[in-house]
Amino acid sequence: MAAAPSRRIRQWLPYTAAATAGLVVIAGAFVFVGQRDGDTERPRADCATKLEVTSSTEKVALLVELAKQYNSSDRSLEGGGCAQVHVSGLNSGAATEALAAGWTGTGLPVPQVWLPTSSLWTGQLRLLDQAAGRAPQTPDHRYPSIANSPLVIAMPKPKGELVRQRGLLGWGEILGLSGRQGWAGFGKPEWGRFTFGKDNPNLSTSGLAATIATYYAAVQRSSDLTRADLADPAVTQFVRRIEANVSHYSDDSVDLLRDLAEADLAGGGASTDDMSAIVMQEELVHLYNEGALSPRRDGEERGRRPNVPLVAVHPKEGTFNLDHPFVVLPTADERQRVAADDFFDFLTEDPQQRSFARLGFRDHKRGAPAELLASVGPEPTGGLTYFDPPDPAVVEAMLDSWSTLRKKANILIALDTSGSMEAAVGNRTRFQVASAAAAEGLALLNAEDRVGLWSFSSETSQRPNSPYREEVRLGDFDQKKITSRIAGLHVEGSTALYATVRAAHKQLTERYDPERINAVVVLTDGKNEYSRDNDLARLLTDVALDPDRPVKVFCIAFDRDSDFATLDKIAKASSGKAFDATDPATIDEAFVKLVSSF
Repeated sequence: MAAAPSRRIRQWLPYTAAATAGLVVIAGAFVFVGQRDGDTERPRADCATKLEVTSSTEKVALLVELAKQYNSSDRSLEGGGCAQVHVSGLNSGAATEALAAGWTGTGLPVPQVWLPTSSLWTGQLRLLDQAAGRAPQTPDHRYPSIANSPLVIAMPKPKGELVRQRGLLGWGEILGLSGRQGWAGFGKPEWGRFTFGKDNPNLSTSGLAATIATYYAAVQRSSDLTRADLADPAVTQFVRRIEANVSHYSDDSVDLLRDLAEADLAGGGASTDDMSAIVMQEELVHLYNEGALSPRRDGEERGRRPNVPLVAVHPKEGTFNLDHPFVVLPTADERQRVAADDFFDFLTEDPQQRSFARLGFRDHKRGAPAELLASVGPEPTGGLTYFDPPDPAVVEAMLDSWSTLRKKANILIALDTSGSMEAAVGNRTRFQVASAAAAEGLALLNAEDRVGLWSFSSETSQRPNSPYREEVRLGDFDQKKITSRIAGLHVEGSTALYATVRAAHKQLTERYDPERINAVVVLTDGKNEYSRDNDLARLLTDVALDPDRPVKVFCIAFDRDSDFATLDKIAKASSGKAFDATDPATIDEAFVKLVSSF
C-alpha cells in the first residue's frame, strides 16, 4: 500500500505543475507573484523573526495586504521582539507537490506556514511523506481555519429560485435525475437540457470537494466514507449518473464565471451557454454577483454587477466545506512558531475577519455575515450540514475511481500543418514542439474517450482537393496510432482556419453523442489565410452553441503569430475556450488545461 500514494501524485504532476503558473488573483485583473521585500508601511528595527507564508491563490492578495498591516503594527511576540511576515502565492496542489519534493523548483522562499484552500491537501501531503518513509510534515488531522467557504450549486437566479420552490432536494435530484427530462421536469421545457459545470478534481480543490460531496450523497452519510463504499455498484451508478450531466470540465471555475459574466452583460442577462449550474465554493458566487468577475474598463476595481445574479442552492444531504487551514510546518523554529501563533491570532481578529467577509468568505468559525447571505441567498432552515473529510487514502482511491466514472468525450483534433510550422523554436520547429505537447496531452485522456485527428493547411500537392484531411477516423481512442500519424505529417501550405473549424464542427454535430462531451480541438500557429473562406461572422454563426446538441470548440493559439483574439471569439461562440500558448514554452501547460476539460 505504501507505493500507491506516489503513483497517484505522479499522475497529478502534469496537472499541478501547469496550475503553478496560474497565480491569478480572483478579485482582480492582475497576476500576483509575491509580496515584495520590505513591502511594509512602517518596518520595525526589532523584528528579528522572519516568517515565510505560502497561501493558496484565491486569497493571496488579501493575505499580502494583511501581512503589510501586521508588519506595520505595534504587535510584540511572547518573549520579546516582533515578526516580519512575508507572503507568497502558490496553487494548493502545486504546493503539496513542492513540499513533498523539498520545495525545489518553485522560485519561492521555503515557507514556515502553509495556507492551502482545504485540509484535503494536508492529507495528501501526509500520504506522500509516508510513502517516502519520512516524518509527516502535516501530522495533525485538524488545523484551525482562518476562513471558510462551503461548496454550493450555483444557478442563475430564476432557475435557482424555481429549484428552491420544490423544497429540499438532494445532489442526485438536482444534478442527476433532472438530466434526461431537463427543465421539463420543473415545468420549464423551454429551458431545455439540464447540464452543469464543475472543475476537474485532479486540478481544482473545489472540483475535488464536489466529487467527495457526490460520493457522500450516494452513501447517504456525512462521515466515515470507506473504500468499500467506493466499490458499491449503487454508489458508482449514482456518481456516474451525475457525471453524465456535466457540460464540460474546467481547470478553473473562475474562467467559467468570467465567460458567464461577459455573456450576461453583452446579452442583457441572456446566455447561450448550455450549463444550468456550476458546482463551486460560495465565495465565488458572491464575487460574481458583486461584479468582481465581470469585464472592467481601465481604472475600475470591479466591473458591473451581472443582470442575472447567481444564487447558491444547498443540497439536502449536506455539503463539503473548504476550511482554509493554518498549517505550521516543521521548517519553523521555536521563534517562528511563536510568530505563527501571533499571526494566526491577528488573522482571526474581527477587523481582519471583516476583510475576508468582503471577499465572500465565512469567518474562521464558519459564521456567515448577513451581507454574504443577502448576496448568495439564504441557508436552509437550521443551517448547513457538513461532510467530514474522508481519510486521505480514500480520497486517493476516489480519484482513481473518478477517472472511469467521469463523462466520456468525442474529441476531433485539428492540427495545423501549414508551412509556418517549420519556423524554429529553439533547436526544434514549431511543429515538433506542438507534436510533442500533443502526445503528452493525449496521454492524459481517458481510454474510453473517442478521438479523431485531422490535419489542415490549404490545398497542397499531397492534399490537392481540400485544405483539411482526416488522418485518423473518430473512434475508439488509439493513442499509439494518433501519435504515429502526427509524427508522419507533412508541413506546407497556408492556414485554412475557418474552413477547417466549420467542417470539423459540422462533422461532430452530425455524429453528436448525447452521452458524451462533444468537442473540436484546434491547434494552430497562425491566422486564417484562406481566401475561399474568409467570413468570420458566418463561422461564428455556424459554430454558435446549440443547447440541444452542444459541440464546443477549444483552441490552442501556438506561437506569437497566432490570432488569439479570433480564436477566442470562435471558442466563446460555441461555449468552448481558447488557451493562450503564444509563448511556445507554455504549450505543455495549455494542453494540460485543455485536457482537464474532458
